Amino acid sequence: MRFAKSARCCLVAMLGLAFIVVPIAPAAPEEPYKTQIDALRKAMEKYKDYKVAVRDLYLSTVGCVHYSGEKMAGYMHYPKGAMGIHFVNLTIQGVPDPMKPNILIYEPVGKELRLVAVEWLVPLTEKTGKRPSLFGKPFDGPMEGHEPLIPKQYVHYDLHAWLFKDNPLGMFTPTNPNASCDGYDFALLEMPTKLMSGP
Repeated sequence: MRFAKSARCCLVAMLGLAFIVVPIAPAAPEEPYKTQIDALRKAMEKYKDYKVAVRDLYLSTVGCVHYSGEKMAGYMHYPKGAMGIHFVNLTIQGVPDPMKPNILIYEPVGKELRLVAVEWLVPLTEKTGKRPSLFGKPFDGPMEGHEPLIPKQYVHYDLHAWLFKDNPLGMFTPTNPNASCDGYDFALLEMPTKLMSGP
Protein backbone atom coordinates (compact mmCIF):
# COMPACT_ATOMS: atom_id res chain seq x y z
CA MET A 1 0.00 0.00 0.00
CA ARG A 2 2.81 2.30 0.98
CA PHE A 3 4.63 1.33 -2.26
CA ALA A 4 1.56 2.06 -4.41
CA LYS A 5 1.12 5.48 -2.81
CA SER A 6 4.80 6.26 -3.35
CA ALA A 7 4.59 5.15 -7.00
CA ARG A 8 1.55 7.41 -7.56
CA CYS A 9 3.41 10.36 -6.07
CA CYS A 10 6.40 9.71 -8.35
CA LEU A 11 4.16 9.47 -11.42
CA VAL A 12 2.42 12.76 -10.61
CA ALA A 13 5.79 14.46 -10.04
CA MET A 14 7.17 13.14 -13.36
CA LEU A 15 4.11 14.33 -15.28
CA GLY A 16 4.43 17.75 -13.68
CA LEU A 17 8.09 17.94 -14.73
CA ALA A 18 7.21 16.87 -18.26
CA PHE A 19 4.81 19.81 -18.64
CA ILE A 20 7.40 22.20 -17.24
CA VAL A 21 10.31 20.93 -19.35
CA VAL A 22 8.42 20.57 -22.65
CA PRO A 23 6.32 23.72 -23.18
CA ILE A 24 4.00 23.78 -26.18
CA ALA A 25 5.31 26.22 -28.80
CA PRO A 26 2.75 28.79 -29.97
CA ALA A 27 1.69 28.45 -33.62
CA ALA A 28 3.12 31.04 -36.01
CA PRO A 29 0.43 33.51 -37.19
CA GLU A 30 0.74 32.27 -40.79
CA GLU A 31 0.30 28.54 -40.02
CA PRO A 32 -3.52 28.39 -40.38
CA TYR A 33 -3.08 29.98 -43.82
CA LYS A 34 -0.17 27.80 -44.99
CA THR A 35 -2.03 26.40 -48.01
CA GLN A 36 -2.98 29.89 -49.21
CA ILE A 37 0.51 31.26 -48.62
CA ASP A 38 2.09 28.32 -50.46
CA ALA A 39 -0.27 28.93 -53.41
CA LEU A 40 0.66 32.62 -53.43
CA ARG A 41 4.37 31.80 -53.32
CA LYS A 42 3.97 29.43 -56.26
CA ALA A 43 2.04 32.06 -58.24
CA MET A 44 4.78 34.65 -57.60
CA GLU A 45 7.66 32.34 -58.63
CA LYS A 46 7.64 33.69 -62.20
CA TYR A 47 8.51 37.15 -60.90
CA LYS A 48 11.90 35.99 -59.71
CA ASP A 49 12.81 37.26 -63.18
CA TYR A 50 12.22 41.02 -62.83
CA LYS A 51 11.77 41.32 -66.60
CA VAL A 52 8.62 39.20 -66.35
CA ALA A 53 7.40 41.55 -63.62
CA VAL A 54 7.97 44.59 -65.85
CA ARG A 55 6.11 42.93 -68.72
CA ASP A 56 3.18 42.41 -66.33
CA LEU A 57 3.26 46.15 -65.50
CA TYR A 58 5.12 46.00 -62.18
CA LEU A 59 7.31 49.09 -62.57
CA SER A 60 10.39 49.84 -60.46
CA THR A 61 10.61 52.76 -58.04
CA VAL A 62 14.44 52.34 -58.27
CA GLY A 63 15.26 53.30 -54.66
CA CYS A 64 16.19 50.53 -52.21
CA VAL A 65 14.34 51.46 -49.02
CA HIS A 66 15.83 50.72 -45.58
CA TYR A 67 15.35 51.98 -42.02
CA SER A 68 17.60 52.73 -39.05
CA GLY A 69 15.15 51.36 -36.48
CA GLU A 70 14.51 54.80 -34.95
CA LYS A 71 11.30 55.03 -32.90
CA MET A 72 9.16 58.15 -33.04
CA ALA A 73 5.87 58.69 -31.17
CA GLY A 74 2.91 58.82 -33.56
CA TYR A 75 4.88 57.24 -36.40
CA MET A 76 5.12 53.70 -37.76
CA HIS A 77 7.88 51.69 -36.13
CA TYR A 78 10.13 50.01 -38.66
CA PRO A 79 12.70 47.70 -37.02
CA LYS A 80 16.23 48.18 -38.34
CA GLY A 81 16.54 46.50 -41.72
CA ALA A 82 15.56 46.83 -45.35
CA MET A 83 12.40 46.62 -47.38
CA GLY A 84 14.14 46.67 -50.73
CA ILE A 85 13.26 47.91 -54.22
CA HIS A 86 9.52 48.20 -54.84
CA PHE A 87 7.99 47.32 -58.21
CA VAL A 88 4.46 48.79 -58.25
CA ASN A 89 1.53 47.72 -60.42
CA LEU A 90 -0.96 50.61 -60.59
CA THR A 91 -3.46 48.53 -62.58
CA ILE A 92 -4.23 46.34 -59.52
CA GLN A 93 -6.80 48.23 -57.47
CA GLY A 94 -9.81 47.68 -55.24
CA VAL A 95 -10.24 45.19 -52.42
CA PRO A 96 -6.89 43.45 -51.77
CA ASP A 97 -6.68 40.07 -53.51
CA PRO A 98 -4.51 37.55 -51.60
CA MET A 99 -3.26 36.17 -54.93
CA LYS A 100 -2.55 39.56 -56.54
CA PRO A 101 -0.27 41.81 -54.48
CA ASN A 102 0.16 45.18 -56.16
CA ILE A 103 3.82 45.46 -55.15
CA LEU A 104 6.79 43.13 -55.62
CA ILE A 105 9.93 43.72 -53.54
CA TYR A 106 13.45 42.91 -54.71
CA GLU A 107 16.76 42.90 -52.86
CA PRO A 108 19.86 44.01 -54.78
CA VAL A 109 22.54 41.31 -54.50
CA GLY A 110 25.65 42.17 -56.51
CA LYS A 111 24.38 42.91 -60.01
CA GLU A 112 21.19 40.90 -59.53
CA LEU A 113 17.72 41.65 -58.21
CA ARG A 114 16.27 38.89 -56.06
CA LEU A 115 12.56 38.69 -55.32
CA VAL A 116 12.19 38.58 -51.54
CA ALA A 117 8.71 39.84 -50.65
CA VAL A 118 5.35 41.12 -51.84
CA GLU A 119 3.13 43.90 -50.54
CA TRP A 120 -0.49 44.95 -50.70
CA LEU A 121 -1.06 48.71 -50.58
CA VAL A 122 -4.60 50.07 -50.11
CA PRO A 123 -5.38 53.81 -50.18
CA LEU A 124 -7.53 55.26 -47.41
CA THR A 125 -10.60 56.82 -49.06
CA GLU A 126 -14.12 57.85 -48.03
CA LYS A 127 -15.25 54.37 -49.15
CA THR A 128 -12.85 52.55 -46.82
CA GLY A 129 -15.15 50.85 -44.32
CA LYS A 130 -12.60 49.12 -42.12
CA ARG A 131 -8.94 48.18 -41.84
CA PRO A 132 -8.18 45.51 -44.45
CA SER A 133 -6.62 42.18 -43.50
CA LEU A 134 -5.24 39.12 -45.26
CA PHE A 135 -4.16 35.73 -43.89
CA GLY A 136 -5.59 36.73 -40.52
CA LYS A 137 -3.20 39.70 -40.34
CA PRO A 138 -4.54 43.30 -40.13
CA PHE A 139 -2.78 45.76 -42.44
CA ASP A 140 -0.42 48.37 -40.96
CA GLY A 141 -1.61 51.98 -40.94
CA PRO A 142 -3.27 54.07 -41.99
CA MET A 143 -0.18 56.14 -42.61
CA GLU A 144 1.10 58.92 -44.82
CA GLY A 145 2.87 58.13 -48.06
CA HIS A 146 6.54 57.13 -47.94
CA GLU A 147 8.39 60.21 -49.10
CA PRO A 148 10.25 60.81 -51.34
CA LEU A 149 8.96 57.86 -53.42
CA ILE A 150 5.27 58.24 -52.46
CA PRO A 151 3.79 61.69 -51.65
CA LYS A 152 2.84 62.01 -47.98
CA GLN A 153 -0.71 62.94 -49.06
CA TYR A 154 -1.20 59.34 -50.22
CA VAL A 155 -2.62 57.99 -46.94
CA HIS A 156 -2.81 54.20 -47.05
CA TYR A 157 -2.71 50.80 -45.37
CA ASP A 158 -0.13 48.19 -46.32
CA LEU A 159 0.90 44.62 -45.58
CA HIS A 160 4.20 42.91 -46.41
CA ALA A 161 4.80 39.18 -46.80
CA TRP A 162 8.38 37.88 -46.95
CA LEU A 163 7.70 34.89 -49.19
CA PHE A 164 11.20 34.28 -50.54
CA LYS A 165 13.53 35.38 -47.72
CA ASP A 166 13.30 34.31 -44.09
CA ASN A 167 12.47 37.18 -41.75
CA PRO A 168 13.39 36.49 -38.10
CA LEU A 169 10.91 39.20 -37.05
CA GLY A 170 8.01 37.41 -38.74
CA MET A 171 6.71 36.96 -42.27
CA PHE A 172 4.46 40.04 -42.11
CA THR A 173 6.92 42.49 -40.50
CA PRO A 174 7.58 45.43 -42.90
CA THR A 175 11.38 45.36 -42.62
CA ASN A 176 13.81 42.46 -42.59
CA PRO A 177 17.14 42.62 -40.74
CA ASN A 178 18.46 39.93 -43.10
CA ALA A 179 17.78 42.09 -46.16
CA SER A 180 20.18 44.82 -47.23
CA CYS A 181 20.64 47.74 -49.61
CA ASP A 182 24.42 47.79 -49.05
CA GLY A 183 26.46 48.49 -52.19
CA TYR A 184 23.41 49.56 -54.19
CA ASP A 185 23.78 52.98 -55.85
CA PHE A 186 20.23 54.06 -55.04
CA ALA A 187 19.96 53.03 -51.38
CA LEU A 188 17.37 55.20 -49.65
CA LEU A 189 17.31 55.58 -45.86
CA GLU A 190 13.71 56.55 -45.06
CA MET A 191 12.32 58.11 -41.91
CA PRO A 192 9.35 56.44 -40.15
CA THR A 193 5.97 57.25 -41.68
CA LYS A 194 3.39 59.30 -39.74
CA LEU A 195 0.32 57.36 -38.58
CA MET A 196 -3.09 58.80 -39.44
CA SER A 197 -6.60 58.22 -38.09
CA GLY A 198 -8.88 55.82 -39.89
CA PRO A 199 -11.82 53.45 -39.48
